[in-house]
Amino acid sequence: MASFVDRVVLHVSGGTGGHGCVSVKREKFKPLGGPDGGNGGNGGDVILRVSAQTTTLLDYHHAPHRHATNGGPGMGDWRGGKNGETLILPVPDGTVVKTKDGDVLADLVGEGAEYIAAAGGQGGLGNASLSSQKRRAPGFALLGIEGESSDIVLELKSIADIALVGFPSAGKSSLIAAMSAARPKIADYPFTTLIPNLGVVQAGDVRFTIADVPGLIEGASEGKGLGHNFLRHVERCAALVHVLDCGTLESDRDPLSDLAIIEAELEKYAVDMSYAGVDGEVVPLNERPKLVVLNKVDLPDGKDMAEFVRPDLEARGYRVFEVSATSHEGLRQLGFAMAEIVQAARDAVQATPPKVAAPVLRPRAVNESGFKIRREEKNLEPLFRVLGEKPVRWVKQTDFTNEEAIGYLADRLAKLGVETELFKVGAKPGDTVVIGEDDGVVFDWEPTMMAGAELLATPRGTDIRVADIGDRPTRSQKRDEQIERREAKAAARAELEAERKAGIWTESVSGRRAQAVKESHLDSGDDD
Repeated sequence: MASFVDRVVLHVSGGTGGHGCVSVKREKFKPLGGPDGGNGGNGGDVILRVSAQTTTLLDYHHAPHRHATNGGPGMGDWRGGKNGETLILPVPDGTVVKTKDGDVLADLVGEGAEYIAAAGGQGGLGNASLSSQKRRAPGFALLGIEGESSDIVLELKSIADIALVGFPSAGKSSLIAAMSAARPKIADYPFTTLIPNLGVVQAGDVRFTIADVPGLIEGASEGKGLGHNFLRHVERCAALVHVLDCGTLESDRDPLSDLAIIEAELEKYAVDMSYAGVDGEVVPLNERPKLVVLNKVDLPDGKDMAEFVRPDLEARGYRVFEVSATSHEGLRQLGFAMAEIVQAARDAVQATPPKVAAPVLRPRAVNESGFKIRREEKNLEPLFRVLGEKPVRWVKQTDFTNEEAIGYLADRLAKLGVETELFKVGAKPGDTVVIGEDDGVVFDWEPTMMAGAELLATPRGTDIRVADIGDRPTRSQKRDEQIERREAKAAARAELEAERKAGIWTESVSGRRAQAVKESHLDSGDDD
């Protein structure tokens, strides 16, 4: 079984940032020396880097989940947490990074080329970094943020100047072995080549690379055979060389029909934009420079077949070479013809300056708030969703078990203008507000009547604005209390109405007092 893998799905995640520390400096004769909690360390990144020592993606096929180390938590005495180590994943030269939807993220070409696949999370600030003139001793710290997580697709596209294409057993592996120092597996049965082979050829002063692509058959562009999986290795090549078998023993095959089938498959194959020229365009495979090689002319039948089909091929405009990988006949002329095409392609790249897009500087608008509020509806009740990089990040950094941290979050949101914008879009006290997308934080909005947790004389870690947040009545409880108050008022009105109809309200105050005295005498047994 071949140990070559040229496409994998990789699950990467950056390290989580360390939490900040809550600490107060304590020394002899200085029991409260001020906050000294350190910051948490940042999480490590996951970086893809081109390495000449890596030729396949087999390691990621067996272990597709990769995670960078987390950042260390902050400590007292102003000691920061350790940053997570960056995870370097070596990839072969020519690796294309894509999303699962096929969008190209990076084309890694050249030794040392890098791409950050998943950035590490930011470490949380300790209470020493959160202290100010108004907030002298914060009783909270910020939490570390989780690193980025993503599923990416790695596709390997061989870096070669010339691609050898043709039917199985056409002699491509033998040809690359005869022209270079490559030693691919060669056998007398179809589909011997299961992996692309690369070889370096020196022709005069030009050195170039040729690739032996596994055999193509009819329907390869639609997934038949092995060719569809390896046609991507042809996309980077400057020219194609059709290797035609002139010594085939199959009665239903001949060099002309083989060439027509391969050309049709190359025309059907859609080259993506992962590799484009200096002009930003990709040349289709069937429009690239081509050479035709009539192989196995050392055989008697092969020589006759080559002489028979050569005039027809030349009439179509092809440059034809009769070669033999066994006797090395015609290989020198073929090598110089390849070098000529490669040199012309390299000169064209050097002569045409690459198009560099002019940088566009877009300053932030004066009235840009950095967030937006989207009004939604859930269970026939209004819902307001706050979206923006800052609010979402601040929520992730908040320790909701600490009242002072919640008050600090409320101050930050109010300073950013979230509450003002909620009023503008029609939010009312008690409405549901969500910060973030589906997994955002949900709470019942109560407008902040006073701002500045640093001005509240409360113990560290508490905030009088949210001290009773756990006992806050729900909507149903508020509704029940309102109904009870209405019923009590209705009962009081009915009682007063009954007294009015009984005439109690018509008596004077003195008369009511005399009646009360008389009733008290009767109760005591006095006849006067």
